[in-house]
Amino acid sequence: MPNRLADETSPYLRQHQDNPVDWYPWGNEAFERARTEDKPILLSVGYSACHWCHVMAHESFEDPETAAVMNELFVNVKVDREERPDVDGIYMSAVQATTGRGGWPMTVWLTPEGKPFFAGTYFPPDDRHGLPSFRRVMTSVAEAWSERRDGIEDQADHLTSAVARRLPVADSLPDQDGLAAAYLQIEASSDHRRGGFGGAPKFPQQPVLEFLLRAAGQPWAPGAQEMVETTLVRMAAGGIRDHVGGGFARYSVDADWLIPHFEKMLYDNAQLARLYLRAWQVTSRAGFRDIAVETLEYLLRDLSHPDGGFFSAEDADSEGVEGKFYTWTKDEFRLLVGTGADAAGAYFGVTESGNFEGANHLHEAISLDEVADQFGMSVEAVTDILARAKEALLHHRSNRVRPGLDDKIITAWNGLALRALAEAGAILGDERFLERARRNARFVLDNLRTDDGRLLRSWGQGTAKILGFLDDYAGYAVGLFTLYQATGEVKWYTEAEQLTRTMLELFSHEGRLYSTGADAEELITRPLDQMDNPLPSGTSLAAEALLWLSLYTGDSDLRLAAERALRDSAALVERYPSAVGHLLSVLTSIEIGLREVAIVGPDAGALHQVIWEAFRPELVVAVDRAVADGKIVPLLANRTQNGGTLAYVCEGFACKLPVSDPTALRAQLR
Repeated sequence: MPNRLADETSPYLRQHQDNPVDWYPWGNEAFERARTEDKPILLSVGYSACHWCHVMAHESFEDPETAAVMNELFVNVKVDREERPDVDGIYMSAVQATTGRGGWPMTVWLTPEGKPFFAGTYFPPDDRHGLPSFRRVMTSVAEAWSERRDGIEDQADHLTSAVARRLPVADSLPDQDGLAAAYLQIEASSDHRRGGFGGAPKFPQQPVLEFLLRAAGQPWAPGAQEMVETTLVRMAAGGIRDHVGGGFARYSVDADWLIPHFEKMLYDNAQLARLYLRAWQVTSRAGFRDIAVETLEYLLRDLSHPDGGFFSAEDADSEGVEGKFYTWTKDEFRLLVGTGADAAGAYFGVTESGNFEGANHLHEAISLDEVADQFGMSVEAVTDILARAKEALLHHRSNRVRPGLDDKIITAWNGLALRALAEAGAILGDERFLERARRNARFVLDNLRTDDGRLLRSWGQGTAKILGFLDDYAGYAVGLFTLYQATGEVKWYTEAEQLTRTMLELFSHEGRLYSTGADAEELITRPLDQMDNPLPSGTSLAAEALLWLSLYTGDSDLRLAAERALRDSAALVERYPSAVGHLLSVLTSIEIGLREVAIVGPDAGALHQVIWEAFRPELVVAVDRAVADGKIVPLLANRTQNGGTLAYVCEGFACKLPVSDPTALRAQLR
C-alpha cells in the first residue's frame, strides 16, 4: 500500500510513496506522534534529480529490513528541499555545523520539538569508505536517545543556537575597496586555464559569473571579463553542455567540464542563457549568442508546461542508469550520423573505448578548423556535417526512455526563466521569446496565488499549497519588472510593484528580510536567505527588486530597505564573497551608478532598442507609448513629448535634456 506521500504534489516525495518506510510529510502530524511516543524524528531531505538520493533510497528506504528498523525506532519525515527551502536551510546548517560539510541526501535526527541533535548526509547500507552503515547509525542514535537523553538535549540546544546565530548588520554598504577585495578573493580561486573556480567537482557558479560580467571594464576588476569569457568558452566546449539537445547539466565531476553529473536544472539553464547572451554583448563572441538561444530552446522544448510554466528539472538517470540517455557507442554514432561520421566523430571526441563507462559523452574535442584541416574540408562543410549529425542524434534520442522529469513548477525558478526570456526577446528582437515570457507570467500569476493574492511556492498535479518564500516574491518581481522593461506593458509593472511591496510587508521584521513570511509556520528559528545556493539568494534578489522600485517611484524608504538588506549581508562579502555573487552584482551596479531612462511617445521602438544594445545592469527603463502611464509609473510622470517620442536619461535625481534620436540617446548612455 502506498504511504502518506502518495498524495503530495512533489514528484520527489511521490517517488517514495511505495517505500516500506512509514513516511510522513513535514507537518504537525509527524511531530505530534513523536511527542506522544517519545521518539526522535528521522528527517530525510533530498530532491528528485539527486543521484545519491536515489542510491540511498534504493539501498535503504526500499529495503524491508532497514525500513523496519526506521519504523520501530523513529518517526520518519521526508522533505523535498526545493519545496521547503526553509526546512532544508535550517537543518543543512546543522549538518554543516556537525560535519563541516553538507549535501544531499541530508539525514538529520530531531527531538520531537524539531531541534537537531545528530546529522549527516548519505549513509551506505554497510560499513564502507570510512562511513558507518545506516542501520548502525540508527541503532546508535536510538541507544543514545534512550540512555543518554541529557546529553542529547544539550547537543540539540547547542545546535539550535548555532543554527539561529546571526551575523551583525554593517553600518554602511561595501564600497569600491570592498568590491575590489571580494574580486581578488574570487580571482585567487579562479582556474585561469580551464575556467571556473577550484577543482573537481566544478560548478558554473552563475551568480559569481554575473558579478564578474557586471564588473568587466571596472579598474578594480581588471581580469573580470577574461575569467567570464574563459569559463563560458570552456563550459560550452565541455560535456557539461548537451551538444545534441542544448542545455547544461548541474556540474561536471572533473575539472575540465568533460563528464557531468547529468541532471539538468531549470535554475541553471535560465541563468546560463542570460549569461551567455549578456556575455555576447560584452565580448562580441557570436557563439555565445547561439548558445544562449540553444539553451532557451531547450527550456521551451523539454521543460515547458503547455500552459506556460516551466518544470524544475530532468534527472541524471534513465532506466536506472546514470547518463544512459546522453551517451553513444562509436558504432551507434557512426550508423546514425552516416556520411561525415568520421569528421563529426573527431569533433565530438568519439572513440571505441569512450569516455564514460564504455560509451561516449559528446564534447568539442578539437576545433572546427582542426577538423577541416584533418579531413581536407572547408569550415562551412564541417559545420554542415555537424548540424546534420546533431539533428540525426536528437531525432534518435527523442525515442529513448527519457530521464525522470520533476514536473513541479517553482515560482522563484520561473522568475529566473521569465527574466531570461524577456531579456532575450528584447535584445534579439524575437517576439516569440517575449510571448513565451508573457505566457509564463500569466501562468504563475493565475496558478500560484491564492484568492487574496498570497504568492505560493510550487505548483504540481494542478495544486499549489505551500506559501511562497522571500526568493519567490523577489525572484518573480524581478522577472516581472524585466518583462515590463522589455515590452513597455504597464500591467507587468503593476504586478511587480504589488509583489515587491507585499514582500516588504511579509518578510521584513525590524528591518531584516527573512526567508519565511510573517504568516508561515513557526520553526526552531526564522531562517534567512543570504547566500546563493546556487541560484541568487532571496536577500540579493529582494534588494534588486526594492532598488528598481525605488528608481521607478522615487520612494526613499524603498531605497533604504534595499540598502538595509545589502548591509545585512555585508559581512559575507568580506568573508565568503563567492557565496554572495548576486549580492556583489547588485552592489556593483550601485557602485557604477544607477540610472533611469523614461521613453515617452508613440514611436518608442528605436529608442527602446538602444537600451538593449549593450549590457547596462545599472539601468532601469520605463516606456509609455500611450502617454498615459505616468499615473501608474511615477518615473514617467510629467514627461512632455509634444506629439513626438522622447527619451529622458536620469541619474541621482537629475535628468539630462530629452532626446529623440537613437544616436543621441546612445551618446548619453555611454
